[in-house]
Amino acid sequence: MLSFRIVHSGSRAAMAAAGRRMRLIRPLPGALLVLALTAVTVLMLWSTTPSNATDADATDPDSVGTIELEQEQEASRLELQSVANEAALAAKALEALQSDIAALRADQQDLDQKIAETASRRAELDQQIKAGEQTMTGLSERQEAVRLSLISRRSVLAEVLAALQRLGRDPPPALLVSPEDALSSVRSAIMLGAVVPEIRAETQALADDLKELAALRQAIAVERVALAKALEENAEEEQRLANLASEKAALQEQSSRRLERERERAEALSVRSTELESVIARLADEIVSLRQAAEAARKAEEERQRQLAEQLERARAFAAVAVPDKNRIMPAYAFSRLTGTLSLPVQGETVRYFGADDGTGHTLAGEVLATEKGATVVAPADGWIAYAGPFRSYGQVVIIDTGENHHVVLAGMEKIKVSAGRFVVAGEPLATMGQTRFAGSAALSLASERPTLYIEIRKDGQPVDPRSWWKDDMSSRKASNDT
Repeated sequence: MLSFRIVHSGSRAAMAAAGRRMRLIRPLPGALLVLALTAVTVLMLWSTTPSNATDADATDPDSVGTIELEQEQEASRLELQSVANEAALAAKALEALQSDIAALRADQQDLDQKIAETASRRAELDQQIKAGEQTMTGLSERQEAVRLSLISRRSVLAEVLAALQRLGRDPPPALLVSPEDALSSVRSAIMLGAVVPEIRAETQALADDLKELAALRQAIAVERVALAKALEENAEEEQRLANLASEKAALQEQSSRRLERERERAEALSVRSTELESVIARLADEIVSLRQAAEAARKAEEERQRQLAEQLERARAFAAVAVPDKNRIMPAYAFSRLTGTLSLPVQGETVRYFGADDGTGHTLAGEVLATEKGATVVAPADGWIAYAGPFRSYGQVVIIDTGENHHVVLAGMEKIKVSAGRFVVAGEPLATMGQTRFAGSAALSLASERPTLYIEIRKDGQPVDPRSWWKDDMSSRKASNDT
């Protein structure tokens, strides 16, 4: 079975070749020239028109650009939402940091006030200690004066004490004494009467001073211990407050740095948010512009299709009633309307039909005609030569583009008379058959060695049964029994 890949772009080369050929033929009459030019224009437009509006929309660059912009816009919106969420979190973090810093500053002020109060209290304690030391100094001086006073009166006190000691050991007689003893007793009594009261008073005063001095010394010692303890506690409090103040200051510095970083981050997020809003706005404008352009292009395409349909319909109507010109440069009739009207490209006998077994276990995609040696093969319909040349073991092959996505494939010939890109009319000679079959046709397992022509008609690249295009006298033939 023969299989070809049809290239539609060959039609454009055929059109160019047809244009070159048109310059070589004689001028057409006015009406036919206008018709021909109109038909050429319609066919060119028709050949470049997308076969399906949905496919055109699917591959429309404007639609693709719009989709890409919408996707980019959606991505920008999502990024903007993420940035907005981060900005909200940053704002909350800033507010919390500001509150923490304010609280730290308040704590710092309280600590500074307590440190000042502690320093003032220590100054007061220092004053009290200094006053206590001065009092103790005065008391010590007074004690020393009393001690020196007692030392200066030590001789008198010794005499008095000796006299008192003597009186205690040898008391004087009561009345029965001699006059001398009585006189001595009187003198001693007078002296004691004068000295004892003074001594008693000074002794009492000294005892009171010593008692007071001892009490003051004890009070000063107690006060000194209390002041020393207070000074120690005050020093510990100062150290604790100093450590706490240093810790608070470090924490405040750290919070300030964090606050600065959060502010910079918030500013960056704000700038990014502004940029994204600008990008989204720009993309929205571009999407609107693209949609407007796509809508305008769609309307223009619809108008072009309408005009093309009108021109094609007029050309078909004119072609239906007009006699084809032998010098035409485009098909006279639409190939789809030629069913049941075409003649076989060569005289011969159909030996294999479409869908039959080709002898190798495959289904035949065309039909096979057994011809005479050196028979002439003609074009069954108008069209452009899409391909002309050898193909594997099938001999010479000719592919005719008949329009409307139809192609006629002819294979098994020996000598070709046409070239690719040329326009041929129905009945124009294309090639001649050889003296025997080619190797590719031998797979058909035919008993006869007559030359065979393989005919295949394709629509949209798929083979179709060619019998519906032949005239009745040809399509009614039956395959011969080669066995």
